[in-house]
Amino acid sequence: MKLYTDEQRDQLKANGSPENAGFYHIPVVKWFTPDANATWLVTEILDENEEEAFGLCDLGLGFPELGYISISEIQSFRGNLGLPIERDLSFEGKFPIDLYYKLASKEGRIVTNENQLAQFQAELKIAKG
Repeated sequence: MKLYTDEQRDQLKANGSPENAGFYHIPVVKWFTPDANATWLVTEILDENEEEAFGLCDLGLGFPELGYISISEIQSFRGNLGLPIERDLSFEGKFPIDLYYKLASKEGRIVTNENQLAQFQAELKIAKG
């Protein structure tokens, strides 16, 4: 399975362009290990060679973090049963990556449930009030 479609690649590259630096982009693609409990929400590709990406990374250890991702490492990684990383075909990012990050930090794992994210977003707005 391809890690991203051509359309997703174009959006990831656009997000990673210098003129879009510094923005909290909406995740374009979600990768996961079907046999190792790791998840990545990817917002951008940072180079022309498609070697470096950026996003929210959760290796299943309870400490999700924003960071850089080596695409070649993702492509070569195999989980406990030897399965490669897959793209979640049903994922559609709806919120900026900083919201996913804040909720993941609170929960100790990436949460992609839209209702939970919307409720958390509303709670943050009330708290800032």
